[in-house]
Amino acid sequence: MSLSTLITNFVTQAIRMGWLDPLDEIYTRNQLLSLVGASDYDETVIPSEPLPELLTSMDQLRYYAQTNGIIGREHYQVEQFEAAVMDLIVPAPSAVNRLFWEKYQTAPKAATDYYYQLQRVSDYIKTRQVAKNIAFKYKDATYGELEITINLSKPEKTQAEIKAASQAKTTNYPKCALCLENEGYSGRIDHPARQNHRLIRLHLGDQAFAMQYSPYVYYNEHSIFLNEQHVPMRIDRTTFEHLFEIIDLFPHYFVGSNADLPGVGGSILSHDHYQGGRHTFPMERAEITRPVTFTGYEDVKVGYVNWPMTTLRLRGHDKERLITLADTILQTWHHYSDAAVDVLAETTAPHNTITPIARMHNDEYELDLVLRNNRTTEDLPGGIFHPHPEVQNIKQENIGLIEVMGLAILPPRLVPELESVKHYLLGEIPLQEVSAIHQDWAEKIQGAFTEDMDVDRFIQEQLGQTFVRILSDAGVFKQNKAGNQAKDRFVNAVNQTLKKA
Repeated sequence: MSLSTLITNFVTQAIRMGWLDPLDEIYTRNQLLSLVGASDYDETVIPSEPLPELLTSMDQLRYYAQTNGIIGREHYQVEQFEAAVMDLIVPAPSAVNRLFWEKYQTAPKAATDYYYQLQRVSDYIKTRQVAKNIAFKYKDATYGELEITINLSKPEKTQAEIKAASQAKTTNYPKCALCLENEGYSGRIDHPARQNHRLIRLHLGDQAFAMQYSPYVYYNEHSIFLNEQHVPMRIDRTTFEHLFEIIDLFPHYFVGSNADLPGVGGSILSHDHYQGGRHTFPMERAEITRPVTFTGYEDVKVGYVNWPMTTLRLRGHDKERLITLADTILQTWHHYSDAAVDVLAETTAPHNTITPIARMHNDEYELDLVLRNNRTTEDLPGGIFHPHPEVQNIKQENIGLIEVMGLAILPPRLVPELESVKHYLLGEIPLQEVSAIHQDWAEKIQGAFTEDMDVDRFIQEQLGQTFVRILSDAGVFKQNKAGNQAKDRFVNAVNQTLKKA
């Protein structure tokens, strides 16, 4: 297929989709010629019928550019070229915002539907890469159905890219991957291309924020609400106010925040932001099994949730009441210690914070407050309330917002590593040939495996059980007698704070 046909197909499809005005056809054609280092075009070509999808045409243009030596094959070069191609047909930020808020007048869902589809079709959301992720569900007898994913979507850097990035000139623009200045940025070897990136502007209180979707979505409509200023994350009363403002704007979404201390979340702590989306997580389906009452807030339904991480759920019609009570719980927790269960509020630094999640539930506001603590010891340098060494063969990273809610994000290294476990269980290799990090685990689970079992499903079940254990490790008050007593002591502490107010 000739270059002229490739360009004609791409531009014609964009016009038919309504992304490109016919008056911009010649301009866009010439911009594409420039991108691929060409200057000649056959005006007699006609578009193919049926027209290929935009992403197919983008692939073909990229292949042409690589074949003719215009770009290399390193990931960052491919990413920059593809984003530049799509940028030519994605509406400008002002147009996207105007149409988003016009659709919002019809319904919030109409606005987010438009924006999500735009980001998917424009390849800002990497749908084809995300489709590579391994995903399955695990049904736990105590906590219900949990979601497990092995993240294979983000391309691994080659050694050449890693070396080149280490030698690249350092720059402070954009300051991080969440900054507003990423919109339209062409990228570099150590920073992703964002030419096709578009942000929705909004306000939370008196602060300017923007909405975007995650390029590598972990769940449906995985959105990010970021402060337009590059300021650190902080969990305080304003956080709760912002979460409910987002819920008021987009009642079909949940929204939450990672914790604001290192060691208890996988977030970018240097930039204030929240994460939301249109997905029902396992935590949301969990019920309150231990109701509690807070002095002066008898109108608010409160209780501990049946969940491996210590979660207080607040529910009511008056969001101001929930915000004020949540702030009191947070302030009490900031200074709360209970040495009997290894909780210390501070040693050389503060340790207590909260992971909050807000949503609507049957026309009521609902707010989950997950108690977090990042204290470490010599025996547990990763953290007392962090995946313990015996489960770190599966996951060593911090437990962030998404995993708190019951969706495991496991590392891609597991795919080849678990193959050796599989062959060991089937009796095809000795234990010594299993990946070293998994040998103890493989030997342990072998006793539960029998020849009539589906080995792949068996390993998935074992991963699910391990994920429950990982969440339990991260819970500050365990699901046992001592933990229940500790929960009661904390409720009493909050009530003492309320009485003094």
